[in-house]
Amino acid sequence: MKKTLTAEQDEKWLFRTGGVAALLFSIAYIFIIIVYVPIGKPSGAEAWLVNMASHTQSWRTILLLSVLTDILLIPIVLSLFNLLKRNNKVAMLFAITFIGLFILLDLALTWTNYASLISLSEDYAEAKDEIQRMLFLTAATYPASIVDSNLLFFYNTFTLSLGILIAGFVMRKEMFDQAAAYTGIATGILGIVAVFGPFVNSALSGAIIIASLLTTVWIFIVGVKLLKLS
Repeated sequence: MKKTLTAEQDEKWLFRTGGVAALLFSIAYIFIIIVYVPIGKPSGAEAWLVNMASHTQSWRTILLLSVLTDILLIPIVLSLFNLLKRNNKVAMLFAITFIGLFILLDLALTWTNYASLISLSEDYAEAKDEIQRMLFLTAATYPASIVDSNLLFFYNTFTLSLGILIAGFVMRKEMFDQAAAYTGIATGILGIVAVFGPFVNSALSGAIIIASLLTTVWIFIVGVKLLKLS
């Protein structure tokens, strides 16, 4: 009896942690959108340096919040796995593997290179002559090529979308929460469309905007459900 109670308490603690993390994720992601929209995304090393030098604080905020959201995803997916593995453990293992791969790639490639560009943009803005500017511009070529890479977009978007899609289907079978289930399925499908759609029609690249917004909605619904279960 004591072991059962301890297991239930541990489970509730995990759900509570995942729920709080999900709500914080939603808030942080909204702030990222608010800060990001006015400054936009440049392309090319020099454009990145100029843009970041003009909006250094905004980019630092985006970097900090983005790293935070990646870390917050860890307790969220662990909570979901613990809850939904009872219905389909294999599917949930695939789901958390894909989402975990997204977290790893995002932290190791995306935001590490953003941090490099922010640092180089400050040096670029403070350069005393054209030679120094060229040196910093040359140094920025590699991280700029990474963040501009279509391959990085493919890795990040596809892994996260597929993970959410699988989790959405498992939620539907589990009767976890139909709103969360179908929002997750829609998010996953739109993310995959954003990756492969442009090969058919360039307009489909815009699906990533809706997929990003739905990701926030999905995480929020999941957070509310996890807190109720706790």
